[in-house]
Amino acid sequence: MLEYQAPQQDLEFLLFDLFRVQEVWADMPQFADLTDDLVRAVLEEGGKLAGQVMAPLNQSGDQEGCEWQAGQVRTPQGFKEAFAELAGGGWLGLSGNPDYSGQGMPKLLGCLLEEMFWAANSSLYLYGTLTVGAAICIEAHASEAQKGLYLPRLYSGEWTGAMALTEAHAGSDLGIMRSRAELREDGSYAITGTKIFITSGEHDLAENIVHLVLARLPDAPAGSRGISLFIVPKFIPDEAGNPGVRNSFASGSIEHKMGINGSATSVMNYDGATGYLLGEENQGLAAMFTMMNYERLSVGLQGLGAGELAYQQAARYAAERVQGRSVSAARNADGPADPLLVHGDIRRMLLTVRALTEAGRAFSMFVGMQLDLAKYAENSAAQALSELLTPVAKAFLTDRGFECAVLAQQVFGGHGFVREWGVEQIVRDVRIAQIYEGTNGIQAMDLVNRKVLRDGGSTLRSLLENIRAEAVPEAFRVGLVAALDRLETVTAELVSRARQDAELPGSAATDYLDLLGYTLYAWLWARMAETAPADEFGDAKRRCAEFYFARILPRTLALEQTVLANSASVMAMDQGAF
Repeated sequence: MLEYQAPQQDLEFLLFDLFRVQEVWADMPQFADLTDDLVRAVLEEGGKLAGQVMAPLNQSGDQEGCEWQAGQVRTPQGFKEAFAELAGGGWLGLSGNPDYSGQGMPKLLGCLLEEMFWAANSSLYLYGTLTVGAAICIEAHASEAQKGLYLPRLYSGEWTGAMALTEAHAGSDLGIMRSRAELREDGSYAITGTKIFITSGEHDLAENIVHLVLARLPDAPAGSRGISLFIVPKFIPDEAGNPGVRNSFASGSIEHKMGINGSATSVMNYDGATGYLLGEENQGLAAMFTMMNYERLSVGLQGLGAGELAYQQAARYAAERVQGRSVSAARNADGPADPLLVHGDIRRMLLTVRALTEAGRAFSMFVGMQLDLAKYAENSAAQALSELLTPVAKAFLTDRGFECAVLAQQVFGGHGFVREWGVEQIVRDVRIAQIYEGTNGIQAMDLVNRKVLRDGGSTLRSLLENIRAEAVPEAFRVGLVAALDRLETVTAELVSRARQDAELPGSAATDYLDLLGYTLYAWLWARMAETAPADEFGDAKRRCAEFYFARILPRTLALEQTVLANSASVMAMDQGAF
C-alpha cells in the first residue's frame, strides 16, 4: 500500500531557516497575522488530510477508476467523501481573495500544501487544482457580479472548475480551434463545439461544474487573436445563485489512460450551451493563460510530489529488504544478508531521488515567493523573475519527478513492476505531468524564445548576480561559481547564435532549460548546506548537497555542449527519411 507522510521538518526548515518567510512577509501587511505557530498548524493539518484521508484512496482509486454511463461519471469509492473534506476544510480557497470568502494565504505556503496533496493522491487533487485555477482566472478577468457569484462557491468546493481548450484536430495549436460562440439577445452566448482531454469536465463530487471554454466569435480575427473565453456552468445559476436549469453540454466519453485513473478526463460536447463572456472579446487566450500559468506551477508540484512519494516508498523498502552482502563490512551478521541500503548503487538511486526532490521543493518555494512579492509587494523584478521561472518549474520539476519515480521503481527490482507495491502506479501517474498544460518541449521553447531571447537574458543575469553575492560554504563555492559561469556563457552564446541560426532555439531549448534547472538546484543546495543546523537533520542536508555537487551537477558539462551545437544535427535530415 502506498503510504505518505508530509515531510514536516523539511518544510519548516525551508520556511523559517532558508527563506526566513517572516522577513519576506514583513512588507506585506496582508500577512501580518500569519505567525510561525499558525503556519505550523496549517502545515500539520494539511499533512494529516493528505496522509490520513487522501493517501489511503490512492491505490484503490487507481484500480477502480471512473465509470461513465450515459454522460454521467462516477468517481472511485471514497473520493466524494475525501473531496468534501478537502473542500470543507477551506483548502481550495487557501490563497483565494478574502473579499470573496478566500483565506488570502501566501502562494509560497500554498506550494507546500499542493505538493502534499499531489503526493498523497494526484487523481483526487486534480479535481481541486482545476477549481483553484478557474477561481484565479475569474478573479483576474471577471465582472464584479461574476466574481460574487462564482468565487465563493469555487473556494468552498461546492462548485468545481474545468478548463476546455483542446480540440482533436488542434492539440496545442489553439489558433486553429473551431468551437464557436454566438451572441444571444439576452447577452449570453450559445457555445457549440467539441473539446477533448477535459480533466474534471464531468464528475459526481460537486453540485455544479464551471467550465471555462475557449471559442471563436463570428467575424473574429483569424488565429489566436480571435479567441474569446466563456464561463459555461453545468447548471445555469438561478437568481439566488443556486444551480438551476441543466446546460446543453455533456460528457461524450471518458479517456482510458495510462495513469491518474481516478481522475475523469472527458470528451465534452457543447451543443448551443449557454455561456457568459469572461473578460473582453478576442482576448480569451490571454485570459486563459492566467489559469494556465497557475496550473503550470501546480503541475510542477505534481512532479515534485511524485518524487517525494516515490522516495518514501523506496527508502523504506531499501531499509527493510535484505539482499546480498556489503563489500566493506557486514551490517547484519546474524542474518542471511544485509539491507539493500549497504549497496552503493542503491544509495546512488536513493540519493539522486532525494537530492532532486529536496532541491525541487526549495525551488518551488522560491517561485511561489516571487509570485507573492509581485502580487502583494508590487515588486516588478519579482514579476519578471516569476515569468522567467514558471516554464522551468513546470518542465524541470515534472521531468525530474518522472526520473525519480523510475529510480524508486528500480530500487524495488521486480517488485517495482507489480501492482501490489504501488510504485508502478507512481510512474504511470506522474508521466502525464510532462505532457499536459503545455508539453515540456513547449515550456522549454517558451523559456528560450519568450523569456531569454526577448530580453537578451537580462532577467536571468540579474538573478545570477544576486546568487553570486550570497555567502555559501567554501566546499561548494568553486563548483557553484563554475556552474554559474557556464550558464552565463551558454546564455550569451545562445542569444548571439540565435540571430544567425533560426532553428537553434527550438533544437536546444530543452537542454537549455535543464542546464538552468540543474544550476539553480546547485545554488539552492549550497544555500541549504549553509543554513542547515548542526544536528542529524543538518548533517544529512550537507551530505546530500555533497552528493548533488559530485554526482548530479556534472550533467551540466554535457548540456553545455549540446546547447551550443548548431541546429544542423537536428534539422538536416530530410522529412521523408523519418
